[in-house]
Amino acid sequence: MSFLNLSQEAFGLDISDLSLKIIKLEKKGKRTKLASFGEFFIEKGVIKGGEIQDVKTLSEILKEAKRRTKGKKLKTKYVVCSLPEEKAFLQVIQIPKMDPEEVKKAVYFEAENYIPLPIQDVYLDCQVIPPLHNHLDHLDVFIAALPKKTLDPYVEAIKKAGLVPKVLEIESLAITRATVKDGVSKKPILLIDLGATKTSFIIFSGFAIRFTSSIPVSSQLFTETIAKVLNVKLKEAEKLKLKYGLAGPQKVKLLAKRENGIEFTRIISKSKKVFDALIPPLIDLTEQIQTYLNYYLSHASHEHLPPDHKGIERILLSGGGANLKGLGEFLKEKLKVPVNLANPWINILPPPLKNPPQLSFEDSLRYTTAIGLALRGIANN
Repeated sequence: MSFLNLSQEAFGLDISDLSLKIIKLEKKGKRTKLASFGEFFIEKGVIKGGEIQDVKTLSEILKEAKRRTKGKKLKTKYVVCSLPEEKAFLQVIQIPKMDPEEVKKAVYFEAENYIPLPIQDVYLDCQVIPPLHNHLDHLDVFIAALPKKTLDPYVEAIKKAGLVPKVLEIESLAITRATVKDGVSKKPILLIDLGATKTSFIIFSGFAIRFTSSIPVSSQLFTETIAKVLNVKLKEAEKLKLKYGLAGPQKVKLLAKRENGIEFTRIISKSKKVFDALIPPLIDLTEQIQTYLNYYLSHASHEHLPPDHKGIERILLSGGGANLKGLGEFLKEKLKVPVNLANPWINILPPPLKNPPQLSFEDSLRYTTAIGLALRGIANN
């Protein structure tokens, strides 16, 4: 599913408000390997809430990023680029059975009932979803739309950087391509992508996304909260967040034993302050997750899943914020659903491998969207 699609091999380009990430994969026979990667800072104000404010500056950052990627030199100019989740409209709709060439016409007509903007002001794409259970007397169609005023500046910035957009794809589609094994789940799963400026919720079941939403609770907000409560600078707050997170007393005691010359009481006191600072935004996060889960469960009767399914089977965490110590245990306790870290390489590396030699698993979580985009970049279709 794409807004623009050509046939050349391309690299994945994940653009967010504060950074861009590049992943290039290459095929060696039947194996797929990481060829190139890189993460680059975007100064505040260039992109705001997914809307590009300064096309020229972003294009210059893109030029520099292409030159400075690690690993093999990027020779292709073709790009599979992410589009901001918070600006997208995603929906699964039902239409009568019809020939493939008629589907798009029907979708354009039907989409007006679901998209709160005039059809002429958006780019619209669609994909028929095959049923996982039972044959249907209709078609389920996944539709994705994005305002032209949001998408056009991305195309402009890419072209100004001397690159060619092969595919423009909404973030959640890339995330699920990277983290859902073989692109199918017999039971519904919730993917939570914790980025620097927002957290995205994605419910996936069968062969498709069923629900998405984004909220401003983010990894950066956690850091800012620690800085404010502990009265320290952001750089120090980030270190404390990564060091302690939500680590319990036993883990902190083990950590204290490794730090010669520092008293247990001081370390435990500092870790408790970090823990206490993180609790309010995390409670907010869990309450919002529960709200979305309740909404999904009350609207999930039309997914054609096996009759024995009982709501969300598990939660997968991705994004840089997923590395917060103790987060999985905290969410599991509050939501009563198994929580695990997602594996962005699950559709690339043979088990039990979870990362290539060049990139740690922790860093790979930050690259989840870029990995999903890169997979699209080497796809045959």
